[in-house]
Amino acid sequence: MKQAPNTSPSPGNQSMEEDQIDLRSTLFKYLSHWPIITFSVILGLALAYMANRWATPIYRVESTVLVTDDPSGTGEDLFRAAAIFRPRANVDNEIGILKSYALAEETVKKLDLNVRYYLKGMFKTSQIYGNNPIFVEVDWSKPQLVGGKFEIQVVGTDRFSLKYADETFSLYNPQDTRYKSRVENLPAIEGEYRFGEPIRGNSYHFTVQNTSALPGETVFFDLQDTPSLALAYRNRLQVGSLNKMASILTLSVETPIRRLGEEYLNTLMEAYLERELREKNKASENTVVFIDNQLRGITDSLNYFENRLEQYRSENRIFNLSQEGNQIFSRLQEVEKEKGTAELQLSYYQTLQTYLNRDDLNNIVAPSVMGVADPLLNALVLNLSELQAQKISLSANLSDQTPAVREINSKIESVKRALQENVNSAIRNNQTLITELDSRIRLVEREINTLPVTERRLLGIQRQFSINENIYVYLLQKRAEAEITKASNMPKNKILDTAQAGQFPIAPRKALNMLIGLILGLIIPIGFISVRDMLNIKLEDPKYLEKEARVPLIGTIGRNTTGQNVPVFTSPRSTVTESFRGLRADISYLVPNQEKITALFTSSISGEGKTFASINLAAAYALMGKRTLLIGLDLRKPKIAEEFDLSNDRGVSTVLSSQATWKDVVKPSGYENMDIILSGPIPPNPSELLLLEKFTKTMAELKEAYDVVVMDCPPVGLVSETKQLFAYADVSFYVFRQDYSHRENVQILNNLVDKGGVTKIYALFNDVHKDLGYGYGYGYGYGYGYGNSYGYHEEVVLPWWKRALRRKK
Repeated sequence: MKQAPNTSPSPGNQSMEEDQIDLRSTLFKYLSHWPIITFSVILGLALAYMANRWATPIYRVESTVLVTDDPSGTGEDLFRAAAIFRPRANVDNEIGILKSYALAEETVKKLDLNVRYYLKGMFKTSQIYGNNPIFVEVDWSKPQLVGGKFEIQVVGTDRFSLKYADETFSLYNPQDTRYKSRVENLPAIEGEYRFGEPIRGNSYHFTVQNTSALPGETVFFDLQDTPSLALAYRNRLQVGSLNKMASILTLSVETPIRRLGEEYLNTLMEAYLERELREKNKASENTVVFIDNQLRGITDSLNYFENRLEQYRSENRIFNLSQEGNQIFSRLQEVEKEKGTAELQLSYYQTLQTYLNRDDLNNIVAPSVMGVADPLLNALVLNLSELQAQKISLSANLSDQTPAVREINSKIESVKRALQENVNSAIRNNQTLITELDSRIRLVEREINTLPVTERRLLGIQRQFSINENIYVYLLQKRAEAEITKASNMPKNKILDTAQAGQFPIAPRKALNMLIGLILGLIIPIGFISVRDMLNIKLEDPKYLEKEARVPLIGTIGRNTTGQNVPVFTSPRSTVTESFRGLRADISYLVPNQEKITALFTSSISGEGKTFASINLAAAYALMGKRTLLIGLDLRKPKIAEEFDLSNDRGVSTVLSSQATWKDVVKPSGYENMDIILSGPIPPNPSELLLLEKFTKTMAELKEAYDVVVMDCPPVGLVSETKQLFAYADVSFYVFRQDYSHRENVQILNNLVDKGGVTKIYALFNDVHKDLGYGYGYGYGYGYGYGNSYGYHEEVVLPWWKRALRRKK
């Protein structure tokens, strides 16, 4: 016989199908709250738009500086030979100089940024720069209120009213610029003043001038002390190199006013180059100061001997030396000129030694200026000057204990030791040279003694005049060379690009803010829904019931919106009626080939709808023409009598506690094919009554008398007798109610299966009113299996096409 093709889906397809259902259910869970999510998204976008509208635009201003090494040619090869490393200008040091507080302070002072002006717009108050309607002149030698805003209301062309616009002010004291104290009680300043009139007080001293303000105009201003401004601008300045190998530095600052940022960076770069030039000119300036000090003494001596020479010639009527005298004078002049140069160099060496001993390294004069041709000494002095300049730059930002400053100090000490040794040697050599020259001079002086007295005296005076004249001319020459060097000095670093602000603001980032508003508008409600669901202890999702329950979910019953207790009879076309018809059809699969059926309904607690389900399932069978009996076994809290407007004067408790039979207590329901046995008066011992042999006999008789018996049992989570009633049922239903039953109640059902040995029990989800995207609501299950680890004895699987039709329905 040919086998029928297997039309059931494979396990892999079923897994994919369940994943799709999970995704769809999650999506539908959130889409069910679409009004809240939509409102949140619109609110997020609106807030982002307002943030973009009201936020102050911030622009990035950039410029570039080229850092180069100083090609001074100071004998670097000799340093390598002397094992002394001559530091070269490096990018890190220049970055430290550019970000130094001293440079920022110099820039702030040049730009006069201590007063900031503001104009109030419709939504915000914005700072202005240039073309200010007023000008505030501040006397910073007096204490000032800083940090807060003042408000000026222009009353007329020559008058204005002044008041505080903020309540938070600090007191700047020019005697102690490091600390500012907060002002708790502001001094009285409100009033009307004239433009140009000094406004004085113990904590303020300024004058307001009108430049272009019109009557009725409101202008705000605040005062900022120079130390605070310099610190703020130093922190805002960003300096970095283009790459590790490049010596081009990029300077950038973010500011709400493009013109202000451009002027600040340009002024900062100019101050940076001026500082470098000052450091270069310091050597020439020190040289000029040293030469001027020497010239003051030489000039007096030269004038004195010049006057004596003229006087002697006039008195003795002698103007020129003889030929022999001229020859002797020439030899003597040459030796004394050499001695004068040696004495001048000795004076320089001694001055240099004094500077080194006093650690006064800023006033050292280069040896080459004084005619010292020693290349090693020249290189040592220049190297020491450069190291000292680097130390000053680094000390502006770093403490003496930082590695960079300690390294510079170590190099300075090393160069100082080498320089002191060289200077001591040069002093000894010069002293020896002067002693030798003195001996040569004495030999020439012996020849002078052979000349006539008049000529000999003239030669002596002319000799002193010539010595001072030669030194004077030599010093003037060196002074002129130092001035020329100073005038020709140029900064080694160069400005490549002047400051230029970007065309578009970098903040607020409008597209990003709108995206953030959109994301937050989605995340916040979704997160709230997720957290709420996570903390929700109520059973809401039928998928959770399918996953956690150890028995199949037979189906779901929709919410009864008809207002009737028995909608199967009263509203046959309602959706809830269709739910019970579907449940009736599913029971035929659960208990196949049985003409008579006994169904049991129970739940965990009262109020989950077991009585409603049992009444309407019985009604569904009655509509088929089946002789149906609804029996109320909840002897503690009976409800069936109320649903049918019957008197609960007799019932199951009556039969079990007296000689009456079930026929004596059965009551018509008022509907065709459906009878009711109520629970009867509440007995004192309901558990014991249901354990009587008479109850077993009565149930057997009822099954014979009726086609369908529906048992409305008490909640199994509250009473114990229900566990004995499962044995009388062909199929049992454990009722859960959406948004009412607790999730932990699923474990009660699992315990019935695992520990109580209950078989053929199924979960029923009642009062489903939330569509979570599974196709539940009024459809039923995907298939029902028995004979597995739960102890079921037979297996009935719905065909895949029927499950698909059920889901689509």
